[in-house]
Amino acid sequence: MLQKKHKLNGAHASLADNARFIRQWIENPRLIGAVSPSGKALAKAMAGFVDLDREGAIIELGPGTGPVTQALLARGIPAERLVLVEYENRFCRLLGERFPGVHIVQGDAYGLKATLEGKVEGKIAAVVSSLPLLVRPERDRVELLHQSFELMGDDGLFIQFTYGLTKSPMPLQARGVRGAYVGKGSAPIMLNIPPARVWRYRKAGHAGKPVRW
Repeated sequence: MLQKKHKLNGAHASLADNARFIRQWIENPRLIGAVSPSGKALAKAMAGFVDLDREGAIIELGPGTGPVTQALLARGIPAERLVLVEYENRFCRLLGERFPGVHIVQGDAYGLKATLEGKVEGKIAAVVSSLPLLVRPERDRVELLHQSFELMGDDGLFIQFTYGLTKSPMPLQARGVRGAYVGKGSAPIMLNIPPARVWRYRKAGHAGKPVRW
């Protein structure tokens, strides 16, 4: 009986999250790149690329209702290592209720250095992003990549999912980027609706561990 009740509660929460995403998407489709949260398979795949041995904070961009946050915690990353950067106030309140101990920063991820100034101590291990990159101009995506690696250092890792299955959501051939970074996409995650891929980006010459790259 308790198991059935838990499943019902989970289903109700999922429906509520979908409703929140749809409402936010209608209000501002440029900020919300999908009409539903990332599925469990996609969230698990994104969390799986985080190097647990690398010290420092994990910065999550655009967490929304928290499916990737949940996957990161399930992977064994302590809540105090997670810093969530979310623009929408309603999502910030929801994340605070769902994930006690996680640090939530309300602000613009595309101005990441200014948004995180004075809010993160020590190293940054990785940036995990669910931002809708493809709706942003190329210059915004390039600047986000530059700022992320300024914060992480040359051996950092930037993780990004995309519904575009054929090319990198980061413009690796853009002026000022060509040759500076390398990217690798995962196989399509068909269990997600719609199917998606997870891209990982590193500084050229800093490929890091071969495992999970």
